[in-house]
Amino acid sequence: MLSEMCPAVLSQLKLFLLSAKGQFSPHLSVNDKSLKHRFRHACLGFLLLMSSGTYVAAEPSHGIAMHGIPKYNKSFSHLSYVNPDAPKGGRISYGSHGSFDSLNPFLLKGVAPRGLWDVEYGRNVYESLLTRADDEPFSLYGLLAEWVDLPEDRSSIAFKIRDEAEFSDGHPIDADDVLFTIDLLREHGRPNYKNLIKRIKNIERVSDSQIRFVFNDGGDRELPLLIGLFPVLPKHAIDPEKFAKSGQYQFIGSGPYLIDRVDPGTRLLLKRNPNYWAQDLPIKRGMDNFDEISIEYFRDNTAMFEAFKKGAFDMLPESDPARWAKQYDFTAAKEGKVLQKTFVSRLPKGMSGFVFNTRRDVFSDRRVRRALASLFDFEWVNKNLYHGLFRRSGSYFQNSDLSALGLATSALENTLLGPFKSEFDTDILDGSYMPVSAKDSREMRKVMGIALKQLNEAGYSLVDGVMKSAKDGKPLAFEFLATTKEQERLALAYSRILERLGITMSIRTVDSAQYWERRKTMDFDMMKMSWSASLSPGNEQYSRWHSSQRNKDGWFNQAGADDPAVDAMIDALLAAKSSEEFTSAVRAFDRSLMNGYYVVPLFYKADSWLGVWSHIGIPKGKPLGGYASKTWWDKRAE
Repeated sequence: MLSEMCPAVLSQLKLFLLSAKGQFSPHLSVNDKSLKHRFRHACLGFLLLMSSGTYVAAEPSHGIAMHGIPKYNKSFSHLSYVNPDAPKGGRISYGSHGSFDSLNPFLLKGVAPRGLWDVEYGRNVYESLLTRADDEPFSLYGLLAEWVDLPEDRSSIAFKIRDEAEFSDGHPIDADDVLFTIDLLREHGRPNYKNLIKRIKNIERVSDSQIRFVFNDGGDRELPLLIGLFPVLPKHAIDPEKFAKSGQYQFIGSGPYLIDRVDPGTRLLLKRNPNYWAQDLPIKRGMDNFDEISIEYFRDNTAMFEAFKKGAFDMLPESDPARWAKQYDFTAAKEGKVLQKTFVSRLPKGMSGFVFNTRRDVFSDRRVRRALASLFDFEWVNKNLYHGLFRRSGSYFQNSDLSALGLATSALENTLLGPFKSEFDTDILDGSYMPVSAKDSREMRKVMGIALKQLNEAGYSLVDGVMKSAKDGKPLAFEFLATTKEQERLALAYSRILERLGITMSIRTVDSAQYWERRKTMDFDMMKMSWSASLSPGNEQYSRWHSSQRNKDGWFNQAGADDPAVDAMIDALLAAKSSEEFTSAVRAFDRSLMNGYYVVPLFYKADSWLGVWSHIGIPKGKPLGGYASKTWWDKRAE
C-alpha cells in the first residue's frame, strides 16, 4: 500500500519526521506549534489516503508544463525576462478605449476595467494557485500553491496552498476559499468558467491547505492547468448575492495591489499593498514595481492619442501605421521624452477580420461567405491607409509552426480530418490556399467575376444592379456594426467593392457601451474581430468555436460556428500528448476554420509598436510577446 501512496503525503510525513528529530516524544510533546500543525496535516492526508486507496500521482513539483517539462527548476531565483533588482516606487498610468460599468471581471454582466485580472496590465488584485511564465509556451509555477501534483494521465490535479498565502486583509487562504470560488463561478461566472467546472468529476478537500480535483478522464490534457489558473476569492469577504449583481460591488483579493479609487467609467486607481504576502517569491521577483497603477478611459482613439502626447498616461500600444509613421513628431517625442519602441513577438499573429454572424440567414451559406471574403481590397487599403506596413492575415496561427497556411496536410492531419475531408476545399488541404488579394484594379475585376460566379452557384443573381436571391427575391444586404473611426474607414473601403456587385452593406456606428452589449448578445450581422493566438491553444478555442457555444450569449463564438470538423479538431488538440500530435491537431483545426470562411481576413503587424514615456524602465530580457508591462518600473524611483 505504501508504494501506491500519494508522494505528496509521504513527503509531508518525511519532512515532519526529519524536522521533529530530537524533539518528538512518545506523548507528542512537541513545543513547536507549526510542527504540530504540519503533523496533523500529514496524518490527515495519510488517513484519507489509506481509506480510499485511490490517489496515485506523480511527485509534487514547483511547476508543470502543457508539453515537456518547465524551463525553470525548483531553485530558480527569478524569471529570465525581469530585472530582479528593479526599484520599487513611482507610478504608471495606462490608457484604454471605451468605458466600464462593473468592478467584477468574473461575470458576463457589465464591462470591468482592465488591470484587476488582466493578462496585459497584470492580475494585480486577484491571484490564482499557479501562474504563467511568459517566456514559455505554457508552463505554470506555484503562486498561491507551494506545490502541484499532476499524474501522467492528467486524470486529477492536487495543490498545496502556501502557509504564508493570505488575502489583503490578512486572512489566511485555505482550501475552503478554493471550494467557495468554484461554487461561485459555477453559479454566476462567465461561460468559460462554467464550461470548465462541468468537467470536474469530484473535488476532494484533503486538508485545510490541500485540495484535489478529479476529472472524468484525461482526454482534455489542458484542463488541469486551467484549473490552476482559476482565481481564488475570499469566502469570508464576499456576499454571493451582491457578487452576482455586478455593478460597483467591491471585494478583496490576494494580489499585490488594492483598489484605491474608482471614477465610474473613466478611471481606476490601484495602490500597492505594503503587506503583500508574495513579494519575495522567486516567481514575483522583479515584478509589481509601481506604488500606483492607474487606468484612464477615453471615448475615442483620437482623444486618447492627444492625452498620451500630453503625458496623461505612459504607454500606448500603437495599431495605426499612419500615426506611427507620421504623427510621432510632437514636442515630447522630439525632446526624447516619448520613445517609439518596436518589439519582436515570437507568438503567432492570430486572426483579424470582419466576422460573419452565421446565425443570420444571409451568412448561413458557406459559399456566400467564401465569395464575400474574397472582395476585401487588401492591397489598396494597405497602400492608401496604412503606408504598406501591414501583411495579409490568412491563418489563425500566422507566423508559427502551428499554422497550416502554405502546407499540405501531413499523415497525422489526414487521419484526423479523414471523416470530414469531402467537405473541404482542395486548396485548403493541399496548401495552395491563400486569402485573395488583387494587385490592381484589373485583378480586382477578375476577382469580382469569380465571386459573381460563386454567388450564382449559391442561388444569387444580379437583377437591375441588385444582388438578389433567386429563391425569395431578397437583396443580399447586411449591416456592419462599428464603434471606432478606424472600423468605419475599413468598412467603407470594403463596401465600395460590394456595391459594384449590387451588395448592400450599411454601416452603423454605436457608442462603446451599446457595442459591447450587442457583441455579448450576438446582436449583429458583421463586425471587426481579432482572435489572439499563443503557442499553446487550448480550451479558449472551445469557447470561441465549438458548436455547443453557438447559441450562448457571451464574448466568444461570435461567428456562430457549428461544424463537426471544428469540434473534432478541438477535441484532438486538447487530447494531444506529444508535441507532434499537438502541432498536427492545431494545423488541422486551422484548416477547418479556414474552410468555414467565418471571416473576411484583414491584416497584421509583423512587430509590436509601442509609444512609451522615457521614465518607464523596461528590462532587457524579452518574453515571447516582446514585452510585459508587469515587469516595468519607474526610473524616477531609482
